[in-house]
Amino acid sequence: MIIHKNSRRSSSLLLLSGATLMLAAATPGAAAGVPGTSLSPAGHRFSAVAAGPVVFEAGPIVVTCAASSSPPGTGSRNTIPDGPAAANPAGPVAVRIAPPTFKDCTTDAPGLRVAVETNEAAGPWQVQLQYGTPGTARLSIPSGGFALRTSGLLACTATAAPNGPATAEGRWRQEGGPAVLLERAPIPVKLEGSFFCATSVTSATITAEYTVRNTTDPARPITVGPSLPG
Repeated sequence: MIIHKNSRRSSSLLLLSGATLMLAAATPGAAAGVPGTSLSPAGHRFSAVAAGPVVFEAGPIVVTCAASSSPPGTGSRNTIPDGPAAANPAGPVAVRIAPPTFKDCTTDAPGLRVAVETNEAAGPWQVQLQYGTPGTARLSIPSGGFALRTSGLLACTATAAPNGPATAEGRWRQEGGPAVLLERAPIPVKLEGSFFCATSVTSATITAEYTVRNTTDPARPITVGPSLPG
């Protein structure tokens, strides 16, 4: 059985727009000439909500999720830290995010149900935000932190980052509203299941646009800017 691909979606998903900004640590060893980065406003909480559908492609399987979000929770997740932890004069800032949830996921194949699960049992979800033109947003998924399961006529499981943390390359958009954009960003996967599952597939892509909103003070946008001296 073959699941035919949907027509290409141009939805640019902002993966992980305001997912958890519990700052982990500044990334060392930035290349020469890479500008520094700072996040603001300090101490403010934020949410990240998909502005449109999120699309996953893994071999012949194409899955579209109508909704995805990472709302502020308890503790330091989805919070811009105070003090020097919010800046890195030598490159990107790595921040911890809450695993996003995905809802109303479907394929165009009749009789096939889909569920997407995320977790941080093997480690944190993180995003590295880098100031620039354009800015970058690199999403780090812990080993086994994302699983897409189909059931019904075809039972398959696609597990992201099967052999250790993996990174999806995306962009940070400031103008027009802060957002994280992922456009067919590749991520390693392991596909398992019944005989007709495409187990030879080792890479999947994600397309998403996540709008990042300041929930502490909606009038002040979340900003990724240059690192200030001193």
